[in-house]
Amino acid sequence: MTTGRYAFPPEPDAGFRPAPRVPSGLFPSAPPSQPTYREPHPVTGAGVASGAAVATVWLLLFGLLGRSVPGYAWWTLLAGGLAWLAALLLVRAGDRGVATGVAIVTAGGWSIAAAIVTVRWVSSGDWPLW
Repeated sequence: MTTGRYAFPPEPDAGFRPAPRVPSGLFPSAPPSQPTYREPHPVTGAGVASGAAVATVWLLLFGLLGRSVPGYAWWTLLAGGLAWLAALLLVRAGDRGVATGVAIVTAGGWSIAAAIVTVRWVSSGDWPLW
């Protein structure tokens, strides 16, 4: 016997219930047997960009202290060393994204200083740092 649209009266609080899904086996349906660990400070693009910006300003300010090629090279080496120490501290206890940006820009700054020293050395025939 039917009443209205239903073959039997529905439960009052039933609501819509989708049919249960049958797992395909492609993805495990049980929770993982090992715990999943999350990175406490994940590397983000914003962190890398901010670290790169700060390191660029840092190296630029120290590079401006040098009034010659040797002065520029030594100041850049000093600033890069201090920046890498800060990056090591950030890797250990802070934001790894910022540390990555600092390390990348510091390596680039050291490369620029090495190129400038090399060009001066090749053009003059005299090692400029001594």
